[in-house]
Amino acid sequence: MSNTVENTPDRLAEDFVAFAVEAGVLRLGSFTTKAGRNSPYFFNAGLFDTGAKLKRLAQFYARRIIDSGLRFDMLFGPAYKGIPLVAAVSMELASLGHDYPWAYNRKEAKDHGEGGTLVGAPLQGRVLIIDDVMSAGTAARESIALIQSAGATAGGVAIALDRQEMATEVVDGVVRDTPHSAVQYVREQLGMDVCAIATLADLLGFLSTQASPELAAHLPQVQAYRDRYGV
Repeated sequence: MSNTVENTPDRLAEDFVAFAVEAGVLRLGSFTTKAGRNSPYFFNAGLFDTGAKLKRLAQFYARRIIDSGLRFDMLFGPAYKGIPLVAAVSMELASLGHDYPWAYNRKEAKDHGEGGTLVGAPLQGRVLIIDDVMSAGTAARESIALIQSAGATAGGVAIALDRQEMATEVVDGVVRDTPHSAVQYVREQLGMDVCAIATLADLLGFLSTQASPELAAHLPQVQAYRDRYGV
């Protein structure tokens, strides 16, 4: 389900973009993406690196998740960035009267103690995956497989930012653009709902209406990037 319609103001998304820029998490300039694209912006959720920033981020996630109407029984955070995210979001949801079990996975299985790769509540029912962004949908597929192997159902994904751009795939050793975004792939091919706190369209709206002159100067580059790689 889509949470933001272009050209329609979304106050939660606007506030989140402003917060991410102020926190230095959403940066404007010139950056090379994992796909090799020259991007005029960069989003690094790892820079929500203080207690206050992480708490504020969790508040945005919780409000978006509640507003989305997604049905789920528990939360899951894929290693590694999803681990602090799922912990913080579960606490914020609980503070709002929505107390859910949560779990996360390890990259390497333990052969002592409780063993295995899963930590926390047992995976069961409909599981909502908490992550930062989607680049190619690979992490989502891995999480879905892990959830299904435990006998549960992947019920949706909540992310901070939908880049709204073409994903890439490797064919015969060559990286090429796909006609869909990672979010569209998860929705259409994997049949899962995705809710995002904000999108690239929201960043464009922020730059055109709320940003300082210094930040607004980046608008043409971000719009050009959207025109070139957007879906």
